[in-house]
Amino acid sequence: MNYSTIKTAVACSLVAALGFAETAQAQEPTVFGGRSQYRTWTIGVNGGFTTPSVIIGGSNSFGKELGFFEYKLREYYGITLRKQFSSWFGLEGAVNRGRIFAHNEGGAKTYYNPSWPGVDPAGYESAETSVQYSASINGVFQFATIDFLRRENAVNFYASVGLGMLAYNPVGYTDADGSTGAWDNKGNWGQERDGGAELTGDKDFKRATNIPVGVGMKFKLSDRVALNLGYTMNFVDDKTLYGPVNGRATNDKFSYTYAGLEFSLGSSSKPDLTWHNPVSTLYDELKDPSLRNELEALKQRVSTLEGLVDELSRDEDGDGVSDKFDKCPGTPAGTQVDGAGCPIKFPEPEVKEVTGTYPNIQFEFDSSVLKTESYAILDRLSSELRESGATVTLDGHASAEGSEAYNLNLSRDRANSVKQYLVNSGVDAAKINVQAFGESAPIASNATEEGRVLNRRVEIKK
Repeated sequence: MNYSTIKTAVACSLVAALGFAETAQAQEPTVFGGRSQYRTWTIGVNGGFTTPSVIIGGSNSFGKELGFFEYKLREYYGITLRKQFSSWFGLEGAVNRGRIFAHNEGGAKTYYNPSWPGVDPAGYESAETSVQYSASINGVFQFATIDFLRRENAVNFYASVGLGMLAYNPVGYTDADGSTGAWDNKGNWGQERDGGAELTGDKDFKRATNIPVGVGMKFKLSDRVALNLGYTMNFVDDKTLYGPVNGRATNDKFSYTYAGLEFSLGSSSKPDLTWHNPVSTLYDELKDPSLRNELEALKQRVSTLEGLVDELSRDEDGDGVSDKFDKCPGTPAGTQVDGAGCPIKFPEPEVKEVTGTYPNIQFEFDSSVLKTESYAILDRLSSELRESGATVTLDGHASAEGSEAYNLNLSRDRANSVKQYLVNSGVDAAKINVQAFGESAPIASNATEEGRVLNRRVEIKK
């Protein structure tokens, strides 16, 4: 994976983490409080030493294989400003400066690119890099808290990752102490030639993208001050951090080990969100005597209310009216009662019938499909039935063609076709009775087609 991909991934991760932290804070239960109830800004100072290597291994420009495995420590220091978005995530701006030094005690030489002006062909045994500044934006993830025997946070563990810019100038020396034969390109950085080697320019420091990745732990010294111990690996997107080494295949890196102090900013009446732990908050509240007394009082009130609810909801006869308001206790199960718990007396239902006279509904030979000319008759019947709630009987008939059993079923299908039409138009199916007579009740002679047409019918009866 190249540095461009890494930089993109880091930037996207920080944006995603910030968005998730905002969502999580917005959804945090009110018992833990919103972010406005806490101090969220912290400023810090730190100092320590650098080494031209990282704990995960790998070589730098000089390379372990050439003997650069013993280092002289150099000073490094900086300031930070952090905004805490939740109890587990914050964004931190960091600015550092200082030096990085590496040497080969065995005396083997590292050869710089001979195309660079001033390079000694004898090689260089040590290198010291001055870092004018290193500026970055870092996501800080707090992933563990130790409370020890108290319910007050005392130690936080965290990890960080960021993206920034590094301005530096390497100086190469022919001895291991960094005192003789110096190669220095300061004042000439900035102009590149074909092939990528920087030869001339007017800048004192070269600039490159830097990805800091770190871990650390914080100790709470007071409500305002914390001790910060950390280790950061810096992955530089360049191969000249220790000079223009010839034939480099990987980019350079260095580490920063430090200690520092952090100071919480904001109103002293608010706690610091950096040390906020929702679970500990609950324990702390339970330790407060006034809150404990209030909790006990609430428990008593709840118990009283539960007793009152039980009394109001008691219903011995199960009629849905509590005993306290039931004026007719002991009603049999299933009895419909009014709001006072007394049985409801319903008037006898009044049965209505169809009042109008309707012509027969005619059908084609061997068919139970309604004719379109029947729709107007059935719509009028439907309207009357829905308004009056009356009942109606539909008698199905057939002509004499075919067997008696077949004609009986055909007449029933014809009556059911009329019923289905009425039900679809809104008539209660319980108000419609269906009877089938087959060919047993003709109203005309089955010896002629005219008579058979009249016998294929459904009669509408009151």
